Amino acid sequence: MQYAAKFAIQIAVALAAYLFAYGFVVDPTPAWWISADARSVWLLAVLYATIAGLLELVFRTERASWRYVSIQDGFALLRSTFLVMLAFLLVAFVLVRAEAVPRSVLLITWVLHLGGLATARLLRRTANERSLVRAIAPLLTQPPKDRHRLLLVGDIGVADSFLRELARDKAPAHHPVAILGLDPGDKGRLVRDVPVRGTVEDLEQVLGALKDADQTVQSVLFLSPPDIVGTLSSTTLGSLKSAGITLLRLPAMSELSAARGSLPEALRELSVEELLARPSVRLDLTRIHELINGRRVLVTGAGGSIGSEICRQVVAFGCQRLIMIDNSEYALFKIGRELTVAHPDLSISERLCDVRDERNVLSVFLRETPEIVFHAAALKHVTLVEKHPCEGVMTNVIGTANVAAAARQSGASAMVMISTDKAVEPSNVMGSTKRLAEAVIRGQSEHSQTKFSVVRFGNVLGSTGSVVPIFRDQIERGGPVTVTDPDVERYFMTIPEAVQLVLHATAQSVQHGRSRPSVFVLDMGQPVKIVDLARNMIALQGLTVGRDIEIRFTGLRPGEKLTEALIDTNENVVRQLDSVFEVEDRYGGEGMTAQRLRILDQIARSADDEAMRRAVSIEVERLRRPSETRVTA
Repeated sequence: MQYAAKFAIQIAVALAAYLFAYGFVVDPTPAWWISADARSVWLLAVLYATIAGLLELVFRTERASWRYVSIQDGFALLRSTFLVMLAFLLVAFVLVRAEAVPRSVLLITWVLHLGGLATARLLRRTANERSLVRAIAPLLTQPPKDRHRLLLVGDIGVADSFLRELARDKAPAHHPVAILGLDPGDKGRLVRDVPVRGTVEDLEQVLGALKDADQTVQSVLFLSPPDIVGTLSSTTLGSLKSAGITLLRLPAMSELSAARGSLPEALRELSVEELLARPSVRLDLTRIHELINGRRVLVTGAGGSIGSEICRQVVAFGCQRLIMIDNSEYALFKIGRELTVAHPDLSISERLCDVRDERNVLSVFLRETPEIVFHAAALKHVTLVEKHPCEGVMTNVIGTANVAAAARQSGASAMVMISTDKAVEPSNVMGSTKRLAEAVIRGQSEHSQTKFSVVRFGNVLGSTGSVVPIFRDQIERGGPVTVTDPDVERYFMTIPEAVQLVLHATAQSVQHGRSRPSVFVLDMGQPVKIVDLARNMIALQGLTVGRDIEIRFTGLRPGEKLTEALIDTNENVVRQLDSVFEVEDRYGGEGMTAQRLRILDQIARSADDEAMRRAVSIEVERLRRPSETRVTA
């Protein structure tokens, strides 16, 4: 409803409240309308309505949405109407010493004024939530058969919010039949007419009871995965999927934004990655909002798994303009089209550009003048980079140097590079190139206006080249699922969680104001054995290892290690935020000089792979070995 219409309703309700209060107290018959006092009563009523209008212009109470009126809005309404009554009494006392205003009329006027405005809001919210329709409909009709019966699992407060949103949907696709809460004491309660049947431990029992009552559940909505999902075994989840039950989750911020704010329409099926994930980290999103909102943000490698998620999240946090760089035409087109469709009013620039091309990178930066830069472009596949070390150095090392130089010259306020745990005590070319890329960032001038930082984390579930898509494909083909070694283990987190932590660390770097470049590591939890990951993925499909799918061990490939670490032996860590630690090199963290970068660039352009392997190995060893100068310092 437009503000002008709500303002008019405010005036009309105030005027009517005074007139009805006077008639109720002084003369309940219609005769007073033609009495000698009628003119003065009307003048006082107009005065009351005028004061109500003037105070509304001051407090703007009607700016609040009537469709989503809350208790807080009720208190604001109580305050504003009470002030109207006091102001009217003061003005009436000054003008006519309030002799023509009985105190009982004034009190009843306030009650009617407050009640009238509250009623208007409640009617609007009732219409918006279709509460009357929902209350009457079950008495007249049965739920449509095409609506999926839905079981909600999670906090009943979140369930209440979801049910409220669902009530606003004119043609909901789901029909909630029960809730499984977190507190056993909630059992037996009704949340918007939906019964709480127990807790997550009662899942299978409740599903069976609903089936016996001819209310077979077709979908289960987990309100806070993976916190709740983590309490269920892979076998249990696999049996649900085998029974044809769809496992759903609430949307992330970026997905809700893409769905134009409709929560029921934005429900997503849980992916294997989310079913395998650890409980999510709780972050203060205010920091990230302050970092991104209203800023020009540039993302390299924008079409990749990490880069594209960074793009989605910075858009969700309200960036002013998004500049996306990638050397893959299709990947750039795909993420560009996705964001353009979801956010038609967003200012987006898609730049087909290779970070190896120093001149082109600088041209883009000078033209776009980004404020925040996320450098996610990299070659990350261990085996391929092992075979093509020159390509790895050109992209991961020289490309990082090009982006850092461009960020500095264009006046960006912050640049963050995405690194990997394979850069710690690297045993392969890919990890070595990322270690050198970190050194490029460490070597940036402390006097630059651009704050440089590195965020280092482990494997990301579902990212391009990770084991999860490989295992999924092998399971779909009937096996075998191949694992290199029964003892190999890795750190894992989901893509959205990794990106949110990257944004969190970046906000910390900018807010901290430290001049020297910072290196952050993310708390990845406990490492996961890859063979256990394979077994869980097989169980999630309702299959059994050995009977339905075979696991075959193939041996470690060149450059692979049994375990990875997030901290080098030369490094100490200091906790900065929840799940974010800062790495401090005990020997000063020497960076890559321009001369050494030129040597690597020359070798890479000569395509001499053996010479490049030797040069990379020498550079990594130099960085890990403290010089006499640094020791004495």
